[in-house]
Amino acid sequence: MGISDLIARFIRDSLEDADGVLELRRNDLAEQFHCVPSQINYVMSTRFSPENGYIVESRRGGGGYIRITRVRLDRPTLLMSVINSIGGSIDAQSASAIVHNLADADALSTEAANLLLAALSDAALRSVPTVQRSVLRADIMRQMLVKAAAM
Repeated sequence: MGISDLIARFIRDSLEDADGVLELRRNDLAEQFHCVPSQINYVMSTRFSPENGYIVESRRGGGGYIRITRVRLDRPTLLMSVINSIGGSIDAQSASAIVHNLADADALSTEAANLLLAALSDAALRSVPTVQRSVLRADIMRQMLVKAAAM
């Protein structure tokens, strides 16, 4: 398990203990995990984004902090938020992370998530030129999530 995974697990566990709202000091966390503060920034931006169900507020400086709030959105709101965040293209790794996060949040059933992952995979899109796959993947993902939100 890498340092980013350890930091993310620590933050998630701390969020559980804090009932969904946690304030941390970036430098203290970096010191605790023997890493540079930019590693903390990386974890915050990749693991604790709005698409992952979190709001992160940050204030830099001597008294700086990071406040992380776990957001509990209803299913249609969460799905629409993800749909609106996809953009014009999405790579297979990002699509997979979003689908897994939606399944973890119970916004998609395991079966629906597995079908979506199969439809978005490079194997399913292999007949499409590589440079166009991310654009097609975003279109497919948006349309499937729109249908899921309507169900």
